[in-house]
Amino acid sequence: MHISFSSEDQNSIKGNGSFLAKELLGSLQPEIWPFLLEDLPIGTVLVGGAIRDRLLNNYNSIPDLDFVVPKHAFQISKDLAKRYGGTAVHLDQHRDIARYVINDWKIDIASQIGKDLNDDLLRRDFTINAIALNIFPTPAFIDPAGGLDDLHNKKLVAISEQNFIDDPLRILRGLRLVSELNLKLESQTESLLKKNAGLLNRVASERIKVELERLVQGPWANDVIPLVIKMGLLRPWSLSNNEEYFHSLSLKNVSSFTAKELKIALPLVRLSNLLSVEGLVKLGFSKKTIKSCNLLKNWQKRNDGLSFRGLNEVDRLQLHIDLENHLPALILMLQTIDQKIWLERWRDLSDPLFHPSSPIDGNTLKDTFDAPEGPWIGALIHFLSKERAFGRLRNREEAFELARYWWEHNKPFCD
Repeated sequence: MHISFSSEDQNSIKGNGSFLAKELLGSLQPEIWPFLLEDLPIGTVLVGGAIRDRLLNNYNSIPDLDFVVPKHAFQISKDLAKRYGGTAVHLDQHRDIARYVINDWKIDIASQIGKDLNDDLLRRDFTINAIALNIFPTPAFIDPAGGLDDLHNKKLVAISEQNFIDDPLRILRGLRLVSELNLKLESQTESLLKKNAGLLNRVASERIKVELERLVQGPWANDVIPLVIKMGLLRPWSLSNNEEYFHSLSLKNVSSFTAKELKIALPLVRLSNLLSVEGLVKLGFSKKTIKSCNLLKNWQKRNDGLSFRGLNEVDRLQLHIDLENHLPALILMLQTIDQKIWLERWRDLSDPLFHPSSPIDGNTLKDTFDAPEGPWIGALIHFLSKERAFGRLRNREEAFELARYWWEHNKPFCD
């Protein structure tokens, strides 16, 4: 069901909003949830992302369900797991926050904090995340901070400075929301985030990593990242020259890229030029991501402005070995005419340079020469890959002939 957050809807909300609230709840398809609404106690409200995203017409097949219940959140999660299967996880015992996990669903359930629900909502980060949908007996919005107005105007407004001091990750989360949803950051909120940017260093690295991974994938990340740099938000983990880099990165000439290619290229380019290698390690990024970022940085430094025409054959082959799966990230740095040429060749999976491989595999080489395991086989494969990449091998027979020649001349060094 399509929800249109129009001026008429805004007027309806300012009345009682019951029609739109009921329509929104229906659009979230509670009939496909892995439990029944009746399993939740009276006084349960839906909060956060599910409401925000649906009012912005962002649809997820598995909505981001986040409930506040009067009390006993973990016990409710355990009861659901007992009744329907799945697992109940205690995320925060002190505040009684639980997660019910079943198949692809992750449903967060938290006990209300504060003297009442309004008090609970006003302890959240931004007004658009402090909107609740009362489920029983009749769906209705609860909006103590004016989040519906701000959502209608696509503004990101902080509720209070203390809420960011209590959990500084909310500073980064706000910029991630701007990156994902194209929100306008209210000026007073921007000042508040900048003032408290230094507190992010107190947050667990894993939580920062998760927010950053989402931020760099956002459709409006290139508008947000200069603000992240200006605030010094990631200074403990960042490169010293990243502001200069992002000023030079233009996305005006990406017409040659498909959406899938940009999805490969942009997050890696942003991450590798936003964080230092040491920063990536400290924040707990995977070894694979760190390696990809490091390789991209190294090859970016070797860009001669001529689309790497100055490289010798060995280095040019190594470039394509290193970045084969992430080459669109490097292609972003090239001139438009060269972008087209490189992308066409990268899309051709049979291109021997852009997708280098030996015409003869390692096991066949060992059997052919009755040779033992050793580094020689890697050297021969690399040699054959280079000869194939630069057009000096036309067929498999030529490859075997060249391999025999190489073996005869290098055998003394392979024992």
